[in-house]
Amino acid sequence: MQIQIKRTVCLLALALAATAAMAATHFLRAPSARLGSPKVIIDWTEVGLGSLDSVNYVASATAGARYQCVNRGNNCPAASNKEDVLANVSVGGTFNVDKNGRIIGTLTIPAPPGTLVCPGNQKVGVVSAVFTNITLTDLTNGITTPTNPSALTYNGPECP
Repeated sequence: MQIQIKRTVCLLALALAATAAMAATHFLRAPSARLGSPKVIIDWTEVGLGSLDSVNYVASATAGARYQCVNRGNNCPAASNKEDVLANVSVGGTFNVDKNGRIIGTLTIPAPPGTLVCPGNQKVGVVSAVFTNITLTDLTNGITTPTNPSALTYNGPECP
């Protein structure tokens, strides 16, 4: 009789552990990353959020960007001033959980800001931006995952 009770308790514990594992929060698939000019747009679906009201996220990457001065017609001036910037960039947000315990979200990571100042009638333009190690972190549940793809490159016209 005692062996049967121990077996029942063990089976019950295994069933509870399996249920908890099945209900655990997770990304439905790897978050996707795509270019939106010199920025990265990350889309994801996270499920299994149960009774949570909201979840905090951070999208991050290591990014390099090249800036240049162009005239108002986006043409190259005689002297092309340029600046290269490398930085870790991130953006965060809080998203509400729907009635099904799910979040469908989007965050946009901009290129790292530059400090280039253009003379006269010129403006700063982005020549290129490279984003690597792109990840999405669910801060509330402590889950970090790389995006698919985890690196993207934007290339625009560059002055000589």
